[in-house]
Amino acid sequence: MKRFIVEFGTGADLHGGNVTEAAQRAVKDAMSHCCLCGISEIVEIGDLREVRLEVKIGCPHPEKLDRNEVLKQLSFYEDISIEVVQGGMEVKGLHVPAMGEGDKIVIAVAAITVFIR
Repeated sequence: MKRFIVEFGTGADLHGGNVTEAAQRAVKDAMSHCCLCGISEIVEIGDLREVRLEVKIGCPHPEKLDRNEVLKQLSFYEDISIEVVQGGMEVKGLHVPAMGEGDKIVIAVAAITVFIR
Protein backbone atom coordinates (compact mmCIF):
# COMPACT_ATOMS: atom_id res chain seq x y z
CA MET A 1 0.00 0.00 0.00
CA LYS A 2 1.28 3.45 -0.89
CA ARG A 3 -0.09 6.64 0.56
CA PHE A 4 -1.70 8.75 -2.16
CA ILE A 5 -3.22 11.72 -0.31
CA VAL A 6 -4.08 12.96 3.18
CA GLU A 7 -7.00 15.34 3.50
CA PHE A 8 -8.55 17.11 6.51
CA GLY A 9 -12.01 18.36 7.36
CA THR A 10 -14.00 19.86 10.19
CA GLY A 11 -17.61 19.50 11.18
CA ALA A 12 -19.85 20.82 13.92
CA ASP A 13 -23.17 20.04 15.53
CA LEU A 14 -24.51 23.38 16.68
CA HIS A 15 -27.39 22.12 18.82
CA GLY A 16 -27.35 19.13 21.11
CA GLY A 17 -23.70 18.13 21.10
CA ASN A 18 -24.03 15.13 18.76
CA VAL A 19 -20.46 13.98 18.05
CA THR A 20 -21.63 11.56 15.35
CA GLU A 21 -23.24 14.36 13.34
CA ALA A 22 -20.15 16.53 13.79
CA ALA A 23 -17.90 13.67 12.64
CA GLN A 24 -20.09 12.93 9.61
CA ARG A 25 -19.78 16.56 8.58
CA ALA A 26 -16.00 16.49 9.12
CA VAL A 27 -15.62 13.42 6.91
CA LYS A 28 -17.85 14.93 4.23
CA ASP A 29 -15.83 18.16 4.43
CA ALA A 30 -12.53 16.30 4.03
CA MET A 31 -13.76 14.33 1.02
CA SER A 32 -15.13 17.47 -0.61
CA HIS A 33 -11.64 19.00 -0.65
CA CYS A 34 -10.16 16.45 -2.99
CA CYS A 35 -10.91 14.96 -6.35
CA LEU A 36 -9.19 11.62 -6.65
CA CYS A 37 -8.95 11.66 -10.45
CA GLY A 38 -5.24 10.85 -10.17
CA ILE A 39 -6.17 7.36 -8.98
CA SER A 40 -7.63 6.53 -12.37
CA GLU A 41 -5.71 8.90 -14.65
CA ILE A 42 -2.17 8.69 -13.24
CA VAL A 43 -2.02 5.46 -11.26
CA GLU A 44 -4.55 3.80 -13.62
CA ILE A 45 -6.63 2.13 -10.95
CA GLY A 46 -10.09 1.31 -12.22
CA ASP A 47 -11.38 -0.65 -9.27
CA LEU A 48 -12.02 1.03 -5.91
CA ARG A 49 -11.18 -2.29 -4.20
CA GLU A 50 -7.56 -1.30 -4.81
CA VAL A 51 -8.06 1.77 -2.60
CA ARG A 52 -7.89 1.78 1.19
CA LEU A 53 -9.04 4.64 3.42
CA GLU A 54 -7.80 5.26 6.92
CA VAL A 55 -10.04 7.69 8.77
CA LYS A 56 -9.00 9.32 12.03
CA ILE A 57 -11.51 11.45 13.90
CA GLY A 58 -10.85 13.68 16.89
CA CYS A 59 -13.95 14.65 18.85
CA PRO A 60 -15.11 15.29 22.40
CA HIS A 61 -16.60 12.14 23.96
CA PRO A 62 -15.28 9.61 21.40
CA GLU A 63 -17.17 6.85 23.21
CA LYS A 64 -20.46 8.41 22.02
CA LEU A 65 -19.54 8.34 18.33
CA ASP A 66 -21.40 5.84 16.11
CA ARG A 67 -18.70 4.62 13.74
CA ASN A 68 -21.15 2.90 11.39
CA GLU A 69 -23.05 6.14 10.82
CA VAL A 70 -19.82 7.98 10.04
CA LEU A 71 -18.71 5.27 7.61
CA LYS A 72 -21.92 5.77 5.62
CA GLN A 73 -20.34 9.00 4.33
CA LEU A 74 -17.81 6.80 2.50
CA SER A 75 -20.13 4.02 1.33
CA PHE A 76 -18.58 3.66 -2.13
CA TYR A 77 -15.30 2.38 -0.63
CA GLU A 78 -14.97 -1.14 0.79
CA ASP A 79 -11.63 -1.13 2.61
CA ILE A 80 -11.93 1.45 5.39
CA SER A 81 -10.56 1.64 8.90
CA ILE A 82 -11.68 4.22 11.43
CA GLU A 83 -9.95 5.42 14.58
CA VAL A 84 -11.65 7.78 16.98
CA VAL A 85 -9.61 9.74 19.51
CA GLN A 86 -10.17 12.45 22.07
CA GLY A 87 -9.99 15.83 20.38
CA GLY A 88 -12.08 18.46 18.67
CA MET A 89 -13.83 21.03 20.80
CA GLU A 90 -16.94 21.58 22.87
CA VAL A 91 -18.31 25.03 23.65
CA LYS A 92 -21.48 26.46 25.09
CA GLY A 93 -24.09 27.18 22.47
CA LEU A 94 -27.81 27.81 22.45
CA HIS A 95 -30.47 25.30 23.47
CA VAL A 96 -33.14 24.96 20.78
CA PRO A 97 -35.38 22.03 21.82
CA ALA A 98 -36.53 21.32 18.26
CA MET A 99 -32.90 20.81 17.14
CA GLY A 100 -31.52 18.63 19.95
CA GLU A 101 -31.02 18.29 23.65
CA GLY A 102 -28.62 20.56 25.47
CA ASP A 103 -26.73 23.70 24.65
CA LYS A 104 -23.39 22.26 23.54
CA ILE A 105 -21.68 22.86 20.23
CA VAL A 106 -19.28 20.05 19.36
CA ILE A 107 -16.62 20.25 16.70
CA ALA A 108 -14.94 17.20 15.18
CA VAL A 109 -11.92 17.01 12.93
CA ALA A 110 -11.22 14.26 10.43
CA ALA A 111 -8.10 13.14 8.62
CA ILE A 112 -8.59 10.78 5.70
CA THR A 113 -5.58 9.01 4.28
CA VAL A 114 -6.06 7.35 0.88
CA PHE A 115 -3.79 4.42 0.07
CA ILE A 116 -3.47 2.58 -3.24
CA ARG A 117 -2.21 -0.94 -3.90
